[in-house]
Amino acid sequence: MRYPQWLKKSVPKSANNLRIRQYLDASVQTVCESALCPNRGECFAKKTVTFLILGDVCTRNCTFCAVTKAIPRPPDTAEPEKVAEAAQKLGLRHAVVTSVTRDDLPDGGAEYFVKTIQAIRRTLPGIAVEVLTPDFQGNISALDAVLAARPDVFNHNIETVPRLYPSVRPQADYQRSLKILRSAAGSGVLTKSGMMLGLGETAAEIKSVLQDLQACGVAIVTLGQYLAPSKNHYPVREFIHPDKFAEYKVYGEKELGFKNVFAGPFVRSSYRAGEVYGAAGDGKKTLSENELPVHTHGVNDPGHSHNPSTNFYVAGSGVTPTCQVGPGMTGQNIHSSQTNISIHNAGQGNAFDVIPAFYTVVYIIKVK
Repeated sequence: MRYPQWLKKSVPKSANNLRIRQYLDASVQTVCESALCPNRGECFAKKTVTFLILGDVCTRNCTFCAVTKAIPRPPDTAEPEKVAEAAQKLGLRHAVVTSVTRDDLPDGGAEYFVKTIQAIRRTLPGIAVEVLTPDFQGNISALDAVLAARPDVFNHNIETVPRLYPSVRPQADYQRSLKILRSAAGSGVLTKSGMMLGLGETAAEIKSVLQDLQACGVAIVTLGQYLAPSKNHYPVREFIHPDKFAEYKVYGEKELGFKNVFAGPFVRSSYRAGEVYGAAGDGKKTLSENELPVHTHGVNDPGHSHNPSTNFYVAGSGVTPTCQVGPGMTGQNIHSSQTNISIHNAGQGNAFDVIPAFYTVVYIIKVK
């Protein structure tokens, strides 16, 4: 299948992209790299990462994921402190910690989530810590240990609709994941989950999963386009139009009552996680189209102009970004009855780069 125009994404070239490893111990892994996240160039340019603990080898064989599947090595007992040191070097105020699935460990790796949360907080008092965990094979004692460490956000991705679990997540269980989410939400922690779209699910199935998540007490949902990491992975069945993502956002927030539904082609679980938490954590507001305005360019428009009366900013940063378009570069407008969504070239290089992968995010929208 050919990629549609709305899945053309620029990859910012920045010194931080090349030097990000200077901020990290050589043994500290990031899911940004292991899962080939399409947003990693942008995040690395901002010195933002999602830490991957318990190694970079997974014990499961999910057909959508780029992470290596094999027999993993024993956990690195020094890893929690290494992650905390990296978070300090990066100057993070919101740290996201995830892991490969470790079915070989009695507690599924819960101990290392706890130790990493504690190490980060010792090193950076006041930092917000978000965890994205596996299902711990349904081990509620392991889950309770993680929840007792009081992460600010608990995330466990439901990933897809139950009908597709045998072919997409053969070693996972839909009801087991719901049980994990229900238990987490019941503890009082802000709970989050995410889905990939484009695997062959129907709109009715997507809405059914959203209803299940709402019934479990999930507060934040991320919906993003699945992009196969390689031809050997589960194939993309459909490219979901941005208008459909906007419809799911409205359905989730207005009809079901989620605090936030972040939905868009490049949405991934941990992208701009700090902004997501800041908006949902106080219970006062949801990130909306009025909070993430950006400039848009017409399709194949080599020119570039800004309305001087319009303010452009990155939510939560207090910084006004610049937008540069050079010869041969193109942008695009994706129109919706609800929003005007823009994914545009950031001014580096002469063409868009598309990096196939799935792993998580907020879409960027223009103020009307």
